[in-house]
Amino acid sequence: MRTLYRRLLDLMPRIGVRVTDLGPGTAVVSRRDGPYRATRADKDTWVLRRTRDSARDEVVQGRAVRLGDTGSVLLMDSPDRQDERRLQLAAAEYLCTQHVAAMLELYGVNCVFDVGANTGQYAKRLRGLGYSGRIVSFEPTSETFARLARAAADDPDWHVVQCGLGREETTAEIHIGWQTMNSLLPASDYGKGRYSRFAKADTEEIRVRRLADVMDEALDGLTDPRPYLKMDTQGYDLEVFAGAGERIAEFTGMQSEVAVLRLYEGSPGMGEAVATYEAAGFGITGMYPVTREAATGRVIEFDCVLMRADAAPTP
Repeated sequence: MRTLYRRLLDLMPRIGVRVTDLGPGTAVVSRRDGPYRATRADKDTWVLRRTRDSARDEVVQGRAVRLGDTGSVLLMDSPDRQDERRLQLAAAEYLCTQHVAAMLELYGVNCVFDVGANTGQYAKRLRGLGYSGRIVSFEPTSETFARLARAAADDPDWHVVQCGLGREETTAEIHIGWQTMNSLLPASDYGKGRYSRFAKADTEEIRVRRLADVMDEALDGLTDPRPYLKMDTQGYDLEVFAGAGERIAEFTGMQSEVAVLRLYEGSPGMGEAVATYEAAGFGITGMYPVTREAATGRVIEFDCVLMRADAAPTP
């Protein structure tokens, strides 16, 4: 049975409200013509009231938190205060995507390389935030790629490619059955202790290509290519990066999931990854926590957004 929360989110776009889904039970709502403020009506209910038009109110069940001066409100379908960690991470994910969308606009990006696309969540969020340029999504595993292809089917400027990316052209065995965490690397002892899904041992043989070798096809038809590289390959981002070779200088910016606590055996730590990106001419514009340890509060991984200073628009 569909919840009142879900029915409300489906209705909101019809009354001029933009909805950005962040995952099960979590979404951000906003208006282009004015911000909300959130006030509690009772224990489990909030009223979202436009600051410029108090006659247009929406009542929601669950939690609602105003995201600073962004004009947006974060909704959660559970009023339980023990869900504070999920709330914080959802807000960080939303703000990261907002920041990326702003960087794409500022730098005039017209092609996003979505490496480790899974079922297209990242691309759909960019579309929801107004990015209308080309997206090329790479996903190697058969079942997940089929879902990605269906998601992109009605978007003529969203291309999908079934392969992994790495340091060299090869075939490899990827661990599958780990949901959004499938990886070419085995799980570390720390990862196994944190995620029960890593106990599965299924694999699938995939094709791995070099980023440098797929760029011409991905950028074909763009008169002034200004690409952006997003990587979320579960510990394999530096291998993807290495596969670009000297052509990495063609990217205006990039995004990588960097690890403080390593979930995968042989994956680089945050210091090594950031140093490599900075040595190639990229500078950090934002860091956003992806996951935390519940018991200690320590961040496990960050989404790191970097741009090239020499690609910045002239004032």
